[in-house]
Amino acid sequence: MDFAGGGGGGGASLSDMHQRARRLLLSVRDGVARIERLASAPTSSSYSSSAPLVGGSGAGDPAAAEEVRREMAQIQGLCAQMDRLWRSIPAKGQRDIWKRKVEQLSEEVDSLKDTLDKHSLRQRKRILEAKERAELFERANGESSHILQIFDDEAQARQSARNSSRTLDEAFATGVAILEKYSDQRERLKRVQRKALDVLNIVGLSNSVLKLIERRHRVDKKIAYGGMIITVVLMVAFWRLTH
Repeated sequence: MDFAGGGGGGGASLSDMHQRARRLLLSVRDGVARIERLASAPTSSSYSSSAPLVGGSGAGDPAAAEEVRREMAQIQGLCAQMDRLWRSIPAKGQRDIWKRKVEQLSEEVDSLKDTLDKHSLRQRKRILEAKERAELFERANGESSHILQIFDDEAQARQSARNSSRTLDEAFATGVAILEKYSDQRERLKRVQRKALDVLNIVGLSNSVLKLIERRHRVDKKIAYGGMIITVVLMVAFWRLTH
């Protein structure tokens, strides 16, 4: 009982170490429970604004997690010291009692440490999943913007094609109107020519005058046909440029 009561030479006794370890163990239990409550609390920004536990191991208070791990290390150190001391107790019954107490402490600490490690692993997985979702969301937004840009480009191309088609139709209608005007002028010239011939025949003009009129008529015909050809060429050139 000297080892349990007096520590065998002035050092801390097994009882003192055990009581200190039990107090630390209660603190560790409370700390682990508090960390798990904070992590499971419903917050909208738990993955974006919360700090990691220790070394980025999860969400929660990193200072609290560090304190819990430090207390666990202290308990493990006390268990190592008590393990050396109980082996020096002469009475077998006392040795067995302290052996069970020290082993129980070690098992509880290991269990709490395993709980904290599992919690940290879960938190790491949650943060990784949140980051992947955020990256996927950003990628989806980028692809949506690209698709909308493609649709806008296609709409602009269709509008440009419609404008070109409308311009070509207007140019074609203008050409048709010009040709019709030339045709009307030709008919009027023919009528004028017939009337002039009739008049010349009546007044008895010479053949030279008639030949002059015919030559002028041929020149007018060339001008009319030349104008029609130029109009058709201009329409074809405009169509090729727009397409």
